[in-house]
Amino acid sequence: MAANKTARVAFVLKRWYQVGRTEALCASRCHIGGRPEAALSTRAEWEAVVGLEIHAQVHSASKLFSSAAVTFLAPPNSCVALFDAALPGTMPIKDIIEDDALIFIKVRLVHVTAPSGLNKMIDPMVLNRRCVEAVVLTGLALGCRINRRSYFDRKHYFYADMPAGYQITQQRVPVAERGVLRVPGEWHGRERNLGITCVQLEQDSGKSLHDAAEGLTLVDLNRAGVGLMEVVTEPELTSGAEAAAAVQELQLILRTLGTCQGIMAEGHLRVDANVSIRKPGQPLGVRTEVKNLNSLRWLSRAVDFEIRRQIGLLETGGQIVNETRSFDVKLGKTIPMRDKEAKQDYRFMPEPNLPSLVLMGDDERPMNQRQNRQGLVSVSALRALLPELPASRRSRLIRNHDLRPDLVTTLVKEDGLMEYFEEVIEVGKQDPKIVINWVMNDLLGVLNECGLSVSQSPIKPRVLAELINLQIDGIISSSVAKKVFTMMWKDNEVRSPVKIVAESGWSIICDPVQLEAACIDVIAKHPKQVELVRSGHAKVLNKFVGQVQKLLDGRGDPAQVKRILENKLLPQTGDGHCS
Repeated sequence: MAANKTARVAFVLKRWYQVGRTEALCASRCHIGGRPEAALSTRAEWEAVVGLEIHAQVHSASKLFSSAAVTFLAPPNSCVALFDAALPGTMPIKDIIEDDALIFIKVRLVHVTAPSGLNKMIDPMVLNRRCVEAVVLTGLALGCRINRRSYFDRKHYFYADMPAGYQITQQRVPVAERGVLRVPGEWHGRERNLGITCVQLEQDSGKSLHDAAEGLTLVDLNRAGVGLMEVVTEPELTSGAEAAAAVQELQLILRTLGTCQGIMAEGHLRVDANVSIRKPGQPLGVRTEVKNLNSLRWLSRAVDFEIRRQIGLLETGGQIVNETRSFDVKLGKTIPMRDKEAKQDYRFMPEPNLPSLVLMGDDERPMNQRQNRQGLVSVSALRALLPELPASRRSRLIRNHDLRPDLVTTLVKEDGLMEYFEEVIEVGKQDPKIVINWVMNDLLGVLNECGLSVSQSPIKPRVLAELINLQIDGIISSSVAKKVFTMMWKDNEVRSPVKIVAESGWSIICDPVQLEAACIDVIAKHPKQVELVRSGHAKVLNKFVGQVQKLLDGRGDPAQVKRILENKLLPQTGDGHCS
């Protein structure tokens, strides 16, 4: 019986993963807020105020306070250390032993004591160093002040998937505070700086799986104890579109840093939205919190619905209740979860088993060899590792290549697309505006159609550069270049563009006799259009050019074809030129 239930849970998780990945791929390549209802129109006398709590799962091989593996879609309860399950007496310290390539966790049942001379700094064996580095890097990327000393606290509340009855978080002094997220204007109409209140390090909870058929709730603790970064924003947003834009920009930053994979369908990024409304100039209104939004599209719709709901409620004499709500995707509306007024006090208290987390500041050096052995995380060393961030990338692309902001936004947003674009330019030395048309219209179009990422493209940058060079040098026409691109995609780049053109006989036709014969043939077959051109409708001439190219399989020299048609159809001036 237990085996059947475990298999059923694993199937549900796998099915959820497949559906979620498809939704995430489609949503990431769609304009956020593209549906009519996303364009919120609130009455002028009301002002919406939105703040976000963004939970980003640290990209790490193990959990925050144990060596249990972090593996998505692992069998339920297969990646759980004794500390993750909150067995009595277990402490946040780990010891790894290996046996037949399997890692077992032996949790020491002793109190954590700070080594002498270190002023109660956390032993590296207590805390996942990768998680600390990730939160510091994220704070630096957001322009935050990094606290040299931060503290862990217990936040008490009961969920079935929180076996300890409390979460280890940072309520008093987090790792990073007071930063700024630059939200680009291309997504929601105007660029703005969004204040970041803090970035703190904490534990994730497990996951409850509701089996309606059996009337049971199953608990999977694989996620319990995974390191989370909670990014809290100031209440400065005003709509669902702005909220989705802010989260998407943060998602890009986290992926650029490598601190979080940011795949919302896999639970790497979850958002709680705090929404209230007020009259302009008035104090903040009573807020509601919409929990666990794991899609940018759902976030936008949930926030906009909640704003409309609160306005409607107040205008009909109702009252906003401070409560937690969830977003029902099928109904397209938020529904109550629990009443904040009746909730228990979280009873924050310092975590008694963890001393303070101490970092090495920008201007600090280890005071002694013991500190060197402890391997304190260096803020200055991490600052030197910061890569070029999305906002800087967009500015550089616009400045260096004179590209439209919307195209640059897509280049930066799609993983690997900017690097692909720049490599084509570097290899081929071509005009960026020609390259951007090929990358955005042809390459990205077929990638989307096939559901592939840029790294999976069978056409590599150097090959696309070679194809574009053939077109620019006048060896093939633009229409033939499209055909060659299609053949390279189908052939999985087995043949080069030059070889395909040579074997297919697709080189451009420059022989004036052959071109003139094709033009005469087309003119003879379209007498009515000839009269239109000669009566002053010069634009019809372009249709003749298209017909000639069709006759020549797109191989005619466009300039010569147009010149021959003009000489034959347009009236001549005294100097021998077409009028």
